[in-house]
Amino acid sequence: MTGWEAVAVVLAIAYLLLAMRQNLWCWAAAAASTMIYTLLFWHVSLLMESALNVFYLVMAAVGFYQWRYGGGNGSGTPLVSWSSQRHAMTIGATAVIGLLLGYIMDRNTSADFAYLDAQTTCFAVLATWMLAKKVVENWLYWVVIDAVSIYLYLNKGLALTAALFVVYVVLAAMAYRQWEQQLHGQIDGQSA
Repeated sequence: MTGWEAVAVVLAIAYLLLAMRQNLWCWAAAAASTMIYTLLFWHVSLLMESALNVFYLVMAAVGFYQWRYGGGNGSGTPLVSWSSQRHAMTIGATAVIGLLLGYIMDRNTSADFAYLDAQTTCFAVLATWMLAKKVVENWLYWVVIDAVSIYLYLNKGLALTAALFVVYVVLAAMAYRQWEQQLHGQIDGQSA
């Protein structure tokens, strides 16, 4: 599967670079990469990661629609920022759901790293939804999710995917700064 893993990595990098630029076609690259990763993760018994990629496929369509037609006047979704309180509540709720899902996976499946897999999956679901809604802080969530995922993938022998996630950590940090600057420009432009 290393050939397919390499194709998925290239498409995943294309997705992230296009998303950083708020390019609508990031969602097409995401869909193609996701289809490959769904099968790859199933093959190595990361069941929640495989399920997560099915979700990503759906979110690729949702993200495309939101970025193209979302927003108040149908001109696309603008960048937004959440309050610290909203983040705290969201993180707490997502962590609890991840623990419950990890418990279920640990008790009822052959999943490896059930709790860690469940947490990264739950937070990735949240961060993907935030990305589709253009919540600027989604990139900070991705920095943490991707850093934790490196450990998970190295332990499953997915070296190319682990390397991809090292790149993801760096690009997500860069994307956060970029989107934050664009948000401030968007706000400044509205107040002028």
